[in-house]
Amino acid sequence: MTLRGRCLCGACGFRVEGEASAASACHCTMCRKTSGHVRASARAPEESVTIEGPVRWFAASDRAERGFCPGCGASMVWRGHGEGMVSFALGCLDGDTGLRLEKHIFTADRGDDYEIADGLPQS
Repeated sequence: MTLRGRCLCGACGFRVEGEASAASACHCTMCRKTSGHVRASARAPEESVTIEGPVRWFAASDRAERGFCPGCGASMVWRGHGEGMVSFALGCLDGDTGLRLEKHIFTADRGDDYEIADGLPQS
């Protein structure tokens, strides 16, 4: 399977060759601030993800960095230092993906403006 994603202006993108996994909705404060709300993403091994265009990296913490488009500001990818995996934003994907949310993570940081009521596992 090949998944392709692009930012809003089309200057940056990514390609995932092979299987993606762990589609989740992240409710952590950093994801909410970079996405404007909940961030839905999936993961793939770093070697199967190709980043395209002038993506800028922001060291969001001492354990990870986030890749975004310097033109339109779209937050597209996340990678933890030494994890060997890249998370990519489901909202940036082009077309149908076959991916489905599997869980919610960092729900203790959830904003008070919404409820999680889809029955998926929460951590």
